[in-house]
Amino acid sequence: MSEQPDTSTQAARPKLYLIDGSGYIFRAYHALPPLTRKSDGLPVGAVQGFSNMLWKLICEMRGPDAPTHLAVVFDRSEVTFRNRLYPEYKAHRPPAPEDLVPQFPLVREATRAFGVPVLELEGFEADDVIASYAHTAEAEGFDVVVVSSDKDLMQLVTPRISLMDPVRNTLIGREQVIEKFGVGPEKMIDLQALMGDSVDNVPGAPGIGVKTAGQLLEEYGDLDTLLARAHEIKQPKRRETLTQMAEQIRLSRTLVTLVRDAPLPLPLSELTVRDPEPAELAGFLEKMEFRTLARRVGGGPAPAGETGAAAGTAKVPSAPVLDTPRAPQPSRAAAPDTFDTGAYECVTTMERLEHWIAEASAAGTIGFDTETDALSSSHARLCGISLATGPNSACYIPLDHAPSDGLDLGGAEVMVPMDQALAALKPLLEDPAVLKVGQNIKYDLAVMSRYGIRIAPFDDTMLISYVLEAGEHGHGMDELSRLHFDHTPIPFKAVTGTGKAQKSFRHVPLDQATAYAAEDADVTLRLHALLKPRLMRSGLMSVYETLERPLPPVLAAMECAGIRVDPERLRHLSARFGARMGELEARAHEIAGQPFNVASPRQLGEILYDRLGLPGGKRTAQGQWSTDASALEELAAHGHELPRVLLDWRQLAKLKGTYADALLQAADPETSRVHTSFQLAATTTGRLSSSDPNLQNIPIRSEAGREIRQAFTARTGHVLISADYSQIELRILAHMGDIAELKRAFAAGHDIHAATASEMFGVPIEGMPAETRRRAKAINFGIVYGISAFGLANQLGIDQGEAATYIRTYFDRFPGIKAYMDRTRAQVREDGFVTTLFGRRISIPAIRSKSVGERQFAERAAINAPIQGSAADIIRRAMIRMPAALENAGLGARMLLQVHDELVFEAPEAEAEQTVALVREVMERASAPAVSLSVPLVVDARAAPNWDEAH
Repeated sequence: MSEQPDTSTQAARPKLYLIDGSGYIFRAYHALPPLTRKSDGLPVGAVQGFSNMLWKLICEMRGPDAPTHLAVVFDRSEVTFRNRLYPEYKAHRPPAPEDLVPQFPLVREATRAFGVPVLELEGFEADDVIASYAHTAEAEGFDVVVVSSDKDLMQLVTPRISLMDPVRNTLIGREQVIEKFGVGPEKMIDLQALMGDSVDNVPGAPGIGVKTAGQLLEEYGDLDTLLARAHEIKQPKRRETLTQMAEQIRLSRTLVTLVRDAPLPLPLSELTVRDPEPAELAGFLEKMEFRTLARRVGGGPAPAGETGAAAGTAKVPSAPVLDTPRAPQPSRAAAPDTFDTGAYECVTTMERLEHWIAEASAAGTIGFDTETDALSSSHARLCGISLATGPNSACYIPLDHAPSDGLDLGGAEVMVPMDQALAALKPLLEDPAVLKVGQNIKYDLAVMSRYGIRIAPFDDTMLISYVLEAGEHGHGMDELSRLHFDHTPIPFKAVTGTGKAQKSFRHVPLDQATAYAAEDADVTLRLHALLKPRLMRSGLMSVYETLERPLPPVLAAMECAGIRVDPERLRHLSARFGARMGELEARAHEIAGQPFNVASPRQLGEILYDRLGLPGGKRTAQGQWSTDASALEELAAHGHELPRVLLDWRQLAKLKGTYADALLQAADPETSRVHTSFQLAATTTGRLSSSDPNLQNIPIRSEAGREIRQAFTARTGHVLISADYSQIELRILAHMGDIAELKRAFAAGHDIHAATASEMFGVPIEGMPAETRRRAKAINFGIVYGISAFGLANQLGIDQGEAATYIRTYFDRFPGIKAYMDRTRAQVREDGFVTTLFGRRISIPAIRSKSVGERQFAERAAINAPIQGSAADIIRRAMIRMPAALENAGLGARMLLQVHDELVFEAPEAEAEQTVALVREVMERASAPAVSLSVPLVVDARAAPNWDEAH
């Protein structure tokens, strides 16, 4: 490995990883129950946990982005120069736990046994050593990753220096610092000086927290300017604090400022990544009696009867630890270990449950899944939980299985009582040091929340796959398993049956339930190990962390809340729609001259084209006449009455069946609330969809659609609030295409369609004919979707030549739009994907098609995808921030629905005005600080007793 690599490209630059050893030690200590070495009773829990975490990190750092240099940094002594400056510094910190003290030297020994240098310096804290190495390495052309999420280290972040949260395995760069603290890394020292630190006993400015400190620094620029102008501050208490405590604040700044020029204990050249000495590592693991870790490191089989720490010998791999990736790039895994469902355990005693909890805590990252008796997370009962700690190391914990119709559960009817099992599992599932990995974990979050357990932290393999390859394939677990492992998991129907013979999962025999459920957790954990490292290599970690991972708990809460419907109104609508359908059916029979089944496409085709002889009929592949909506619309446009009657009948049939009747059936009989399910990975652009029931396609403009919305009502003493982005896609187009004319119109608050018509046709905005504005509106929205002259002609009822002239005129007046479209076409042809403003990657596989028509369709999709995707990303960011914003403001509103560009809330009537203002503020600022839009976002929001009046 060259000591002076070519630094001309990022891929060629050396990379230094610095691990905050102290953080690892305490995480390891608190993650595990007390463990002792069997031979002499020496406490070793922290050493075992530390070793597991270090080995896990080493494994995850394999691949093309692996570090070239690596070290673990520890604190050397309690007293540093800061204590001499301020004797009370860290004075309140309690002493280390008695059983942890003897493990400190053993942790250092473990680090060296794994072949990693140990760095510590007398008189300086570990953070100073990290800062000095990071600063030096950056100056010598390195990229630096500090493995820690400690806020004290965030002042180091630069384009070349980042932090990595070891719990979430996510990078922390400038954007993440701003997201968390409201200021950039360059202001973190000033921020900490103001807010102080109760843990380290840094005094700061009493009464000034992180939010206030950030606002002050944003207003005044830096700490010195703030203190110099403190007399200008209007708030008396704040002004007095900053004036009287100025010296204390400056002292605090000195205490929190990390030293960047401390002597380096070892030169950078001695931190080069190297393999551990097999004999040294094997000897250490044997001495510590870490047989499980020895097996994991060496890849050998576990000795029989192993539990926890026990004597053994490690078999250390001779292949390089860091330089050999597990799988080829970019996504397909080499042949995985086989799946052995017979190795899974059914946990039916408290003793075995405690064993698995201890093993899961030691693993640090586990697969997790729930099994229930229903698809709706708001009503499903928990049947059991599955955990996985490694390949073929998984278990199922049955909690509520019962025989049915004489069905034998497999001789294991004795289960751990649910209350006892959940009480034992709760600390593990809520442990911040254990990452829970699920597949579509939103469902599991919602189910477990109803049992008083808040799962955190978590990762979701469905969402990781979605971020990596949206548009390329589906993201269900079975499909991902076949795609990446060439393995088909046990189908759900194989254990529950199908049709009339299908049974609830509660009645599945435990041996079958264990094989099915534990395999799900096993597959999920293996997918995580394969896919999660690709996020960082692909530059998509920020997309996952900011747009995907925070959203499942938000949506889970919305699904659990549900939205109230008025049953009586729905029944009335259903009856009225049915009566009107009867009238339309009678009229259709009268026009046709005979009765026929209006719901039968075959009979309808025969009436329209064979009996009435209407022109333009086309046949389907099966030889029948086509009677889809487009065929009927075309006939109706030529003045034929029957197609129009049939279209009206179909719309009413859909409203009656899909909404009026379906909502009545879906509503909870006790609360009258409907609980939809939001789909996170169902579209290629990041837009959410909903199902069971689908609440996102209720017609807005038709009178019947409005009547459906009127049936969605607030509970007593509350109102519904609808907050809708105004023309967000056109605003994003104006920003992305840098369309000066549109940007001016949006900035001035003009009617954008009237402004467009004025630009195109030279007509004054005042007194503009409605038809002229309507044509401009059709072009505005049509252009976003790549509309053709043929499509525009059909929409406006004009000939294609006139429509083509409109489109040419549009591009002449707005050349930036044409430039954006050409740029996007070129990008998708080159890359096969497009990206949103926030970095979301949307694959367009059809761009590689041999069919000219398919490639043209793909180009139109590529033009729209970044716009629609960016709009979806913005509303996701708003949704993620909304619950905390409402809570911090002391408001009792709940977010209930997301429908494209609209959010729906239920709020106490007395708080309606305040809630509307807050919701509008959060939504209009949702793109910042990641993207500063050059056009303002505008949100229309109002409160009313029902959804229609609020919209």
